Amino acid sequence: MKRLFPVLLLAGAVAIVYLNSFRGVFQFDDYNVIVDNGGVHTWGAFLAGLPRGIRPLLKFTYTLNWTWGMGLFGFHLVNVMLHAANAVMLFFLASRIGGPSVSRFAALLPALLFAVHPVQTEVVTYISGRSVSLMAFFYLGSILVYLRGRERGSPFLLYLTSPILFLLAAASKEVALTLPFALVLCDAVRRERTGWKETIRAQAVHWGLLAALAVFFLAHAGYGRLIEACFEIRSASANLFTQIHGIGYLLSRLVMPHALDIDPDLPVFSGGSPVLLPEALLLAALLGAGIIGLKKRSLAGFGILWFFLHLVPTNSFIPRLDVANDRQLYLASWGLFLAVAAGADLLREKRGARWITAVAVVLVVALGALTVSRNTAYRSEVALWEDTVRKSPGKARGWNNLGYAYQQAGRFCDAEAAYLRALQVNPGYALARENLRGLKARSDSAR
Repeated sequence: MKRLFPVLLLAGAVAIVYLNSFRGVFQFDDYNVIVDNGGVHTWGAFLAGLPRGIRPLLKFTYTLNWTWGMGLFGFHLVNVMLHAANAVMLFFLASRIGGPSVSRFAALLPALLFAVHPVQTEVVTYISGRSVSLMAFFYLGSILVYLRGRERGSPFLLYLTSPILFLLAAASKEVALTLPFALVLCDAVRRERTGWKETIRAQAVHWGLLAALAVFFLAHAGYGRLIEACFEIRSASANLFTQIHGIGYLLSRLVMPHALDIDPDLPVFSGGSPVLLPEALLLAALLGAGIIGLKKRSLAGFGILWFFLHLVPTNSFIPRLDVANDRQLYLASWGLFLAVAAGADLLREKRGARWITAVAVVLVVALGALTVSRNTAYRSEVALWEDTVRKSPGKARGWNNLGYAYQQAGRFCDAEAAYLRALQVNPGYALARENLRGLKARSDSAR
C-alpha cells in the first residue's frame, strides 16, 4: 500500500480538482480541429486524411471520442486521465533520476504541483489542449522505459520500446523532437552515471529517429506549410527578442495563477529594447544556475534546464501567431516545481520537516482551489471570453470572439457592442467587421 500511495494521491488530486471540468463546453480551436472538422467524425474520413494530415495520433483520439458515443463527457474523461497518468509518471521520473538519495517529498511535491496548478487547465479543461498532454504521455513513457532499459541493460527497452514511444509522441505533437535532449539531461544528472560512450550507444536509435523525423517534417506537405506559415508571421530574430518577454510572462503565470488568460495581449519586439533587459538578465541568471546545478548533478539544476528545454520549440526562434500560451508550460513547469521541491527538501533537513511539509500542503490545496475556480471559466464560451477581455481589454481578437459568443447565445445587442469594441481596438480587423456586417444583415432581415 505504501508504494501505491503516491499513485493514488496524485490520481485522486487530479480527479478532485478537475471534477468540475466536465461541465466545460467546446471552445475556440475545438471547433476548427474537432466540431467542424469532418476528418475526425468517421473512421473512413480519418483514414482518408492520413497521407496529407498532421498529428495523426491526436486525430485518432479525437475520432475515437467522436464515434464512441459518450459525447463531450468522453473528451473530458480522456483529458483528465491523461493528466493523471502524466503526473504519476513525473513522480517516477523524479525518483529514478534522483536515485536512492532523493526523498519521497522531493519526488512527490513537484508531481503534485504539476497535477493541481491552474496553469494546466488550458491543457486539461480546454479539449484541444490534448495535443500537449497526449504528447507528454508518450514522451514521459519513452524516458521512463529508456531509464529502465539503462538499469537492466535491456536492448529491447532501449532500442525498440522507448523509440516506439518517441514516435508516438511525435505523432501527437511535433515538440516531442526535444526527447533525445531530455535523455541527455537525465543521464547527466543521475548519480550512477556511466561513460558517454555507453550513453551514446544507448541513445543511438533515438538520435537516428530525431534526424529521420526532422527530414520527414520538412518534406511533408502539411508540416511544410505549417513551418512556412510560422516564418511569415515575423522574422526569427524578432521572435527571439519577443520571446524574452514571452518566457517572462510564462514564468509570471506560475506565481500569479489567478491571472491566467487564454488569449494574453503580449507585445512583439522587432529588436532589442531596454524594457527587455531585466527579463533577459533574469533568464540568463536562471539558465546559468541550471548549468551550474547540473554540473553538481543536482535535481534543481536538472529541473531548470528541463524548463528551458521544453520551451525551445515554442518560445525561441520559430515564430507563432500567439507569443505565449499557458499550455506551453505543461511539461516545462514541472522542471521549476522540481527545483523548488529540491530546495524545500534541503530546508526540511536543516530546519525541520513539519513546517515545510505544512507549507507544501497549504500550497497544494490553494492551487487546487484556484484550478477548480479556473475551470468555471470554461463552462461557456461567453464566460471564457468575458474573462479574457477583462484581462486583455486591448486585444481585438478577444472582443471579436466574445461578440461571436454573444451572438450564438442570442444576445445580439451585446454582440454588436463587442464587435464595435474590437474595431475600436483595431480598426483594420476584417473578421470583426465581417461579423458585425453579418449581425446587422441578420437584424435587418428579421424586421
